[in-house]
Amino acid sequence: MAQDVSALFKPLKVKGKTFRNRIVMPPMVVSRDLAGADGREWYGRHAKGGVALVIVEATGVVEFGSRLAAHNLKLLVEAVHDGGALAAIQLYPGAFGQSVGPGQLGKREIGDLVGRYRTAAEICAAAGFDGIEPHGAHGFLLNQFFSPEQNIRSDEYGGGIEGRMRLALEIVEAVRPAAQGAGMLILYRHTPVGKGYGIEESLSLAAALVKAGVDILDMSPSSDKAPGDRAEPFMRLGVPVIAVNELDRVDRALEALRLNRATLVAVGRGLIADPDWALKVRAGRFEEIVRCTGCDNCFGDLDAGRPVGCVEWK
Repeated sequence: MAQDVSALFKPLKVKGKTFRNRIVMPPMVVSRDLAGADGREWYGRHAKGGVALVIVEATGVVEFGSRLAAHNLKLLVEAVHDGGALAAIQLYPGAFGQSVGPGQLGKREIGDLVGRYRTAAEICAAAGFDGIEPHGAHGFLLNQFFSPEQNIRSDEYGGGIEGRMRLALEIVEAVRPAAQGAGMLILYRHTPVGKGYGIEESLSLAAALVKAGVDILDMSPSSDKAPGDRAEPFMRLGVPVIAVNELDRVDRALEALRLNRATLVAVGRGLIADPDWALKVRAGRFEEIVRCTGCDNCFGDLDAGRPVGCVEWK
């Protein structure tokens, strides 16, 4: 009997945006030139593979207004739209790879960072993006501000949870006017269990983010115990939730959706190995899927500064 994959292919509407299914390409850094043909070809090709939403890789807010402008990003957005998918972009604090902690930023630098997010949102809106996603996960700067182990500030940006989530909320409030003016969704990526905090504190942050204007919560990652388990608590907040972690395994993706642990599922390295993963799943061509083997060669490319590829490509 053929596997019923219909749960993966139900359309979803979020504030006027139609997701053609429940499959997301998450923001994986693959070292493509977003202002050039290489970036357009990479992301356009993945859109044609059948996903509903393409989230472009983490991009430093310092690049907007210099290397990245509305006119060249518009071409990237058009390539994704031509493939039938919605286009979002993840906004990284500072320059990607930059190592700065909460204790190294004065209030002036924090204000400058918030201002850069505002500028990036305005440029993304002018380029026609459907969404923007501040990167608050995986131990990077915004996540460090939230962590009581990494944020030992004693001013209004540290201390209790209200102080530790202040920067994230200020960024969301800064990007909201441009997003709302352009009908652009605001996503926020957060790691639900991190250094010194757990689900309950993350729920407090997520509720405040939703109140501030976040439309989609991107929870990364879930644990290995059950697909979407760490995304599930956030479903109670009334906005769509994205889950990730080995969801290129169709049974795991279906479980996360059917048990209401997530609204959308992100397929990461599985889409690097096979951009047509979604099309093949929909058609029941499971035996034709090029599988990610977890060899981590893609991370080797990333560490070496090369455009990310896959050893499974023939």
